[in-house]
Amino acid sequence: MPQINPFTIRMQIARMFEQGQSLFAEMKVQDWLKERNYNPKEYVIRFNQKMAPVGAKSSVVVEIELLRKDGQPVEQWLQQEVNRQA
Repeated sequence: MPQINPFTIRMQIARMFEQGQSLFAEMKVQDWLKERNYNPKEYVIRFNQKMAPVGAKSSVVVEIELLRKDGQPVEQWLQQEVNRQA
């Protein structure tokens, strides 16, 4: 499997939603978590779709929300990193 660039994961997910491949978006985020030595089974992954601002390259903005299944808060830097824009 190709290496996922951490600076473009959000853009890749948005592209998947635009192309009707949102089914694979969760697996992409799970792979991203594995690469950072986090167990994806410990997280619930949610996607929040919004319309992109005028002039944006993409027509959709997808925010990735990570929730821990054990109720503990997600590390702030991890949440920020997964939603980093290119």
